[in-house]
Amino acid sequence: MNNGKPNWWSRPSSAPEAARIPAPPPSGDGDFPLPAPHPPTTPPAQAPEPAGTDLRAAGPAGADARAAEAEAEAETTGTGPQAPEPVAAGSPDPAPSVVLTKGEPRDPAPEEVPHVQDPAPVPAPQAQPLHAPDEYRTPPYGEPGPWAPAPPVQRPPAPVPPHQQGPVPPHPQGPAPWTQYDPWGVGGPALPPPPAKRSRKGLAVAGALVFALITGVIGGGIGAYVERNGGLTTVELPQSDAKDTGRAPESVAGIAASALPGVVTLHVRGGGSSGTGTGFVLDTKGHILTNNHVVDGARSSADISVTFSSGETARAKLVGKDTGYDLAVVQVTGVSGLKPLPLGNSDGVRVGDPVVAIGAPFDLSNTVTSGIISAKERPITAGGEKGDGSDVSYVDALQTDAPINPGNSGGPLLDSKARVIGINSAIRAAGGSGGDGEGGGASQPGSIGLGFAIPINQGKRVAEELINTGKATHPVIGVSLDMQYNGDGARVGQKGKDGTASVTPGGPAAKAGLRPGDVITKVDGQRVHNGEELIVKIRAHRPGDRLELTLERDGKELTKTLTLGSSQGT
Repeated sequence: MNNGKPNWWSRPSSAPEAARIPAPPPSGDGDFPLPAPHPPTTPPAQAPEPAGTDLRAAGPAGADARAAEAEAEAETTGTGPQAPEPVAAGSPDPAPSVVLTKGEPRDPAPEEVPHVQDPAPVPAPQAQPLHAPDEYRTPPYGEPGPWAPAPPVQRPPAPVPPHQQGPVPPHPQGPAPWTQYDPWGVGGPALPPPPAKRSRKGLAVAGALVFALITGVIGGGIGAYVERNGGLTTVELPQSDAKDTGRAPESVAGIAASALPGVVTLHVRGGGSSGTGTGFVLDTKGHILTNNHVVDGARSSADISVTFSSGETARAKLVGKDTGYDLAVVQVTGVSGLKPLPLGNSDGVRVGDPVVAIGAPFDLSNTVTSGIISAKERPITAGGEKGDGSDVSYVDALQTDAPINPGNSGGPLLDSKARVIGINSAIRAAGGSGGDGEGGGASQPGSIGLGFAIPINQGKRVAEELINTGKATHPVIGVSLDMQYNGDGARVGQKGKDGTASVTPGGPAAKAGLRPGDVITKVDGQRVHNGEELIVKIRAHRPGDRLELTLERDGKELTKTLTLGSSQGT
């Protein structure tokens, strides 16, 4: 650099300066000098110096050579000889030659090295320059070398004037793009870069990513479906072994399994009507106990059909019936494999005990319902459709909340050991009417949780009498009651039926000293509130049982003991 400018911007070199440049020496490590160009206008040069000669190492001989070069330059340019610049002894030459070898650094620029004044110039033969001087001094590195010409000066292409003729093709997408300047290219406008080609590798990577995403989503969906449904084509759900049918004997299922073979469904036709009821087997002889109102319309055995839980059907004949107790016995013949139900004891039943009812509500055979004993000794009356009271039944019933509907009549009420403790007979309807659907009521009420069953103790006695004699006996005290009395208790009437005496002469009441107008308030210590309750309490006993009656007479309370008599039922 001279004054902040590159060397290749300096003025043209003079002839003496070009003449001082010797040929490069040969290199010992494989480098070799390039031959210098020989311009045609240069006169033939004298013999060159030996290869590898460095003027800086020549000592006085090198100084003589430089002096000779200075004289030759003076003769050529006409400027005359110039005095050399004084320099310190031992300094390097003012214009050392450029010698480049592989792996070695270049010499510093000429102006950075001071000249050394030789003590005694020695004349030397005149030397000729190796090539014509470079007037621009523009080699790639430092001073012009003896082996390569300077490259031409590159300039950007001149802009096209606005008035230049000829159409200019427009750029398809807006203004012309920027062009790149190539300092070593030829003159003229630079060509725009070719359009970038879409990388096939990038497209392949993008396609692979999309494919992986799609397959991942599909695979995840298939995996979720397989996990939830257990397969791609069929669905198989886990299930317990079908042979797991064991149940505890005291459970509802165990009770039902034990009792169902002994329960039957009765279909009765006669008197222009038909009905459905239930019954259960009493013994292996084919005797079946049911309600009287279930078979009351039958006139012969052809009108009663019995269907067992197995589906087998048989005809049944009427053995006996009793309206006052609402019980009847029928018998089937020619049927094998009968399973009688065991009978329990209704006196040992307690309120809250679990019970199971089996029947055919609305002709749905083998229906099982369960509940508890809601109350005991409920005095109820059922029937009375005839109007003369001959069809009225008086029951000291067991109350249950097990669902009982029309068709359950005559079915068994079972305890926790599958023993019969009652015969389902009546329900209380929401409208206030008693009885059940088979009793001939105007309505067909449904269950509201108020069902009533005849205690099995009473049913057993009546069934035995019906089987043995065809008739049932009723316990009586020998009085006629005033059913219109509104006071608390049951009052003995003044006159009996058809104007007879209200107290039967020689009967149990007459023997105990009862009189017309006495009001009976208790039976064996249990309170009675009306005449119906007194009848129910008496019929809960057998003929011949002793009873203690509490009564009021003329404002005094009296106690009388009597033995129950017997009457023939209808």
